[in-house]
Amino acid sequence: MASNYSLGYNFLGNSGLKVSNICLGTMSFGQGEGMRPGQADEALSHLIMDRFVELGGNFFDTANIYPIPLTGISESFLGKWLLKRQRDRYVIATKASGSMDKTDVNARGLSRKSLISAVEGSLNRLNTSYIDLFQTHVWDDATPLEETFRTLNDLVRIGKVRYVGVSNVLGWQLQKIVDTCKYMGLESVVSLQAQYNLLCRETEWELGDVCQREGVALLPWSPLKGGWLTGKIKRDQAPGSSECRIGWVNECEKGRANQSHPSYSQLASQENVWDMLEQMEKIASNHSRSVSQVALKWLLQRPAVPSIVVGVRTLQQLEDNMGAGDTNWNLSQEEMNELNKLSQPKIPYPYEMVWRMSGDRKRK
Repeated sequence: MASNYSLGYNFLGNSGLKVSNICLGTMSFGQGEGMRPGQADEALSHLIMDRFVELGGNFFDTANIYPIPLTGISESFLGKWLLKRQRDRYVIATKASGSMDKTDVNARGLSRKSLISAVEGSLNRLNTSYIDLFQTHVWDDATPLEETFRTLNDLVRIGKVRYVGVSNVLGWQLQKIVDTCKYMGLESVVSLQAQYNLLCRETEWELGDVCQREGVALLPWSPLKGGWLTGKIKRDQAPGSSECRIGWVNECEKGRANQSHPSYSQLASQENVWDMLEQMEKIASNHSRSVSQVALKWLLQRPAVPSIVVGVRTLQQLEDNMGAGDTNWNLSQEEMNELNKLSQPKIPYPYEMVWRMSGDRKRK
């Protein structure tokens, strides 16, 4: 496959900021005991970032707690790499909410104290004077929204943060955040990071609607569902622990499997999964592309999605994923319809009833 792509660039939500349609996630940067297999060391991380920008990428995503369970290493790798580069050419996004110090009760959450400390720590590790996109990593039920977003507004005002985003929230929470910022005259939220892929379309039901109506960019994470949408997982052939993340999860399913990183057994019994993967292989063959690229391209052609957060462990994976951002090809409407149909989850109440009874009253 060709490795010279015409990468696309899109506006991040309602902001004037343009980002590459592939965002390089860095949770796979950093090694340590108990980590998932194949984590990249610092040298390989730098090679991956070098190649990413050579292919046109300008958007990086990290977090203060990456790589889990270690903390700060991913930001440090990115920060050391930035010292060799022209900082202003890149859009650096990071997140905070998780604890960096288990002995400090105020080292987690989204309070004014924890947020300011988190931003200062990230700036130090990233070797930069500002963060382009600062995102809350998860909803904090203990802290009033007014406290969280006034603090982020202050950080924008003093130049330490350029734009504000959120991650991992419920639909009503996202709408409340948007409205709170609007009515308090605070910096608006420009993006939402959420798990979204062909095996996790529940994100569309409320979060996707809010993003479309409010001009919030939807940035999918886990776009390949932990490896399930790469085409490498075969029926009746559970992968080994050293082969991929799914095999590693299988090794200790009770302690490692979860909704975003399912084990082989969690999905292998679902016939619709194999039907969809079979169709994806046909589509990939028709375009002379990989199954991974089909999965990623489907996301790029969904509403409100300007960029996809991909995590890679090798240069080969990077080259392949970047091919999805190539603007020289797209899925046809027929192919999109086929994938939409095969990936459609069972819609529960009240969504099914509301949408069914709304009929032609739903605005396009």
